[in-house]
Amino acid sequence: MEFNQLIFPFLFLPASFLLYRIVPGRAKNICLLLLSLLFIAWGSVQDLLLIVISIVFNYFTGLRIGAQKSENKPKGAALTLVTGIIVNVLFLGYFKYFDFFAGNINALFGAHLQKAALTAPVGVSFFTFSVLSYLIDVYRDDAKAEKNVLTFALFVTFFPKLGSGPIIRYKDMAPQMHRRLLTGEMTEEGVRLFLIGLFKKVLLANQLGSLFYPILSTENRTALAAWLGAVGYSFLLYYDFSGYSDMAKGLGNVFGFRLPQNFDYPYDSVSITDFWRRWHASLGMWFREYVYIPLGGSRCSKAKNIRNLLAVWLLTGVWHGANWTFMVWGLYHGVLLILEKFVFAKLLDKLPVILRKILSFLLVTVGWVFFFSPDIGAAFRYLGSMVGVGGGLLDPDALYAFTSFAVLLALCAFFALPVAENALKKLEAKEPIWLKPAEIVLFAVLFCFAIAAMTGDTYVTFLYAQF
Repeated sequence: MEFNQLIFPFLFLPASFLLYRIVPGRAKNICLLLLSLLFIAWGSVQDLLLIVISIVFNYFTGLRIGAQKSENKPKGAALTLVTGIIVNVLFLGYFKYFDFFAGNINALFGAHLQKAALTAPVGVSFFTFSVLSYLIDVYRDDAKAEKNVLTFALFVTFFPKLGSGPIIRYKDMAPQMHRRLLTGEMTEEGVRLFLIGLFKKVLLANQLGSLFYPILSTENRTALAAWLGAVGYSFLLYYDFSGYSDMAKGLGNVFGFRLPQNFDYPYDSVSITDFWRRWHASLGMWFREYVYIPLGGSRCSKAKNIRNLLAVWLLTGVWHGANWTFMVWGLYHGVLLILEKFVFAKLLDKLPVILRKILSFLLVTVGWVFFFSPDIGAAFRYLGSMVGVGGGLLDPDALYAFTSFAVLLALCAFFALPVAENALKKLEAKEPIWLKPAEIVLFAVLFCFAIAAMTGDTYVTFLYAQF
């Protein structure tokens, strides 16, 4: 089950909310846990069993680390932590990377390794990183080992964040699992965020697919077509993933949780560094806290700082998928950050802000080519098309696509900037009496359009669900 399937907003969500409000306070966590397990099992019983295995292992591993720390056995705690990390990495590696390694070994050595027997459980990258942060935080004494297995299970399986994050540290979520207050204001804000996310996914991202995928499947595309496809994908991915994040945050509010903001208008960034503070912020936080800083961060020599940046961005690429294209994409951003920090910093500071924003968007858009291409060769052929290699500059089909999707692309560009939000905040500060009714009518109309699109279109899953 996913948030943009009709069964979710019309059956699962209202039934879950009513049940959650009815049960007494002490049973609310159990209620949410059962709902989360049902949410997982609805899609796959195998996923449920695999996630339960991960929960049981990490629950007892966390208890063991906590006990060894309290008994002043640092070596034992360190060994348990290393064991826990290895097991979790192997768990993630089997489901995400086994087929990749098997395919490469078969190609290089003529071997006949078979594909993985089991498919990856939903959100495996997200919940594995969450439990890794839990084990590390318990070892660091940044969090206490959770003794209640049901509470720990809720942390792992909480359905709003399970499929595509955000990646939440246990120490940030634990206080809310033990004590939280659900207010009418939180519920209203949550519904509003959920609907905004639904609109992003159904009315923007899914429609952009009609522009991007035909261009991607074209062999001899022209430069205009290639740029249309790349820009379309940039907005498609943004509205797809930020749409999910808005829905997750909104659902968290509905059940009394404050989940972290995962996107902050990344295409309004003035640099690549700024972009990665705003895009998928929870993943950036994870790599900063658990990889970059432990390696030495920026408090070291320039050579080591460059090494740390490349290591983090190679791992970021690997996290996104088992393909050489993701590794190149990660290193591409690592190199951009190094150049931005050590080579062009003074030059970039002198450029007008608008030029820096355009440059950042173009560099990110070029990087997405590696992200969406099936292999390295296809990526470079697509990049060649963007400069006119193979198909020339213009063609009638590309011009028709441009005129057909110009309004949609303009809307996507507009809403990717904080202009509308800033204007709304200024308007809300004046407290006009007509604003709330107007918002209700607007959201109701957009909801009807979204439901109509969900009913009429072929179901489209969230892009980051594959990661």
